[in-house]
Amino acid sequence: MAEVCYRHPKRETNVHCSNCGRPICPDCMTVTPVGMRCPECARQRTRVTRMAPGIHLGRAPATYVLIALNVIGFLAEVATGSPLGLGFTFEASGSVFQHYSLFGPAVANGEWYRLITAGFLHAGLVHIAFNMFALYILGSLLEPGIGTPRFLAVYFVSLLAGSFGALLLTPHTPSLGASGAVFGVMSAAFIVARHRGVDQLASQIGFYIIINIVFTLGVRDISVGAHFGGLIAGALCALLIVYSEQRARRPVELEVIGMAALAAISVAGALAVA
Repeated sequence: MAEVCYRHPKRETNVHCSNCGRPICPDCMTVTPVGMRCPECARQRTRVTRMAPGIHLGRAPATYVLIALNVIGFLAEVATGSPLGLGFTFEASGSVFQHYSLFGPAVANGEWYRLITAGFLHAGLVHIAFNMFALYILGSLLEPGIGTPRFLAVYFVSLLAGSFGALLLTPHTPSLGASGAVFGVMSAAFIVARHRGVDQLASQIGFYIIINIVFTLGVRDISVGAHFGGLIAGALCALLIVYSEQRARRPVELEVIGMAALAAISVAGALAVA
């Protein structure tokens, strides 16, 4: 049975302050890197992001750094012989693409770093533009809402799961792109928005997910495995966050162990099918 907010007795909630344990509703939640805080506990800290209610567009430093790293990776591709790629077809080439994209036989030969580096390369200008625009919007929503450490965990677990999915379905086809990680951020943002009562935002993200699934299944040269692998991993990470906020006595430990396990399973699975 749900409890009621200690400041708003008519509002039921399953979320508790991670510091004092008092039940809090969305209007009383303040996000911190270690979970939700009530207004009193939040005032004891500085530089926290207000939830009014749920999640909102805000400052997202990790999102901006990730976008910069993706742009740097794409420029390195172009500088080493890859075309700009102004269309929707797969056009990547050059030495950076050859040595750092995701390719099953290379991963099986010990080049496991490709599971990560491929997520910072793209097949053309249109490819990176779509992914970075989506990352900017979704990251600016999710990162302030769950905190930078959690956001980075969701991003990289989804990236690794996307690599696993790509190798599972097409191990002998080179692949690259941040789509797996972006799909993970997308599904995580949907679940967090639903959990925190921001139904209109959740509906918008849900519609965006459906459109992207249709696009994934209907357009050639798109890694279905990477997209669905990231989508599933992001959802699992978000469910872990939601559960730890609601019920866990030691939420930080639960999230660290859970997300580390998801990452380990993704890496082990990728190495097994490469």
